[in-house]
Amino acid sequence: RIDSMLADTLQPESAVSVQNGPRLQNKVAIITGSARGIGAITAATFVRQGARVVICDVNEELGRQTAAELNILGRPFSSNGKPTAIFSPVNVMNTESVEMLFQSALDLFGHVDILVNNAGITRDAQLRKMSEADFELVMDINLKGVFNCGKVAANQMAKQEQGGVILNAASVVGLDGNFGQTNYAATKAGVIAMTQVWSRELGPKGIRVNAVAPGFIETPMTAQMPQKIFDMMVQNTPLRRVGIAQDVANAYLWLASDEASFINGAVIRVDGGLRIGT
Repeated sequence: RIDSMLADTLQPESAVSVQNGPRLQNKVAIITGSARGIGAITAATFVRQGARVVICDVNEELGRQTAAELNILGRPFSSNGKPTAIFSPVNVMNTESVEMLFQSALDLFGHVDILVNNAGITRDAQLRKMSEADFELVMDINLKGVFNCGKVAANQMAKQEQGGVILNAASVVGLDGNFGQTNYAATKAGVIAMTQVWSRELGPKGIRVNAVAPGFIETPMTAQMPQKIFDMMVQNTPLRRVGIAQDVANAYLWLASDEASFINGAVIRVDGGLRIGT
């Protein structure tokens, strides 16, 4: 039985149906920051579509728990005896740690087809009050971390006959800005820029690079938000609801699949029309 966080947030199987066979059959995906939240739901969505996933996070206890739950979920796809999911600790700020992460995936599965650069943090404050330490930490994880993982993935995928897919977690904040998020907005704008550069550089190698820019999504981070701010964000979204992690995971699934084989360098907004406003 899949319990805890995944059971509460995953949609029924029919919500992301398996049509003409699993959409990610035999694919191997590395998903950073996937012990919980959007990363964990994305991993579960990929598993339902036949992928094997590497859960990687700095939270080892929660990461191992998530991987164990995914192995239960993925039993129908484990006919060759290999696990559906493994956990590998990673510090995305450290190149050596990232290289070890990819090597652990290669040692077990033999190839890496998909990277989802999902790891990220916030340290919010207005410009006049933001500390240099908080600015640099967000830069190191959200921007340098994407660079580190993207570089290792690109080098590996370029060696593979089948190429690969790199998906980066951007944000509408990187497109529109947001009060009190100088550091976060700068990193997400940078991620969008890197996505477009990489799509040009890596396309000839058969590697597609795209970004997903979520709007206001219900996650463990937003759960700490004051109710007044929460209600305001709902009012500013034309669909009059917040997004859920599954909304973002569905976008990643499509971009990772062959259905998006001619999509490259795109930034997909998953925001309920937030930019349009009321």
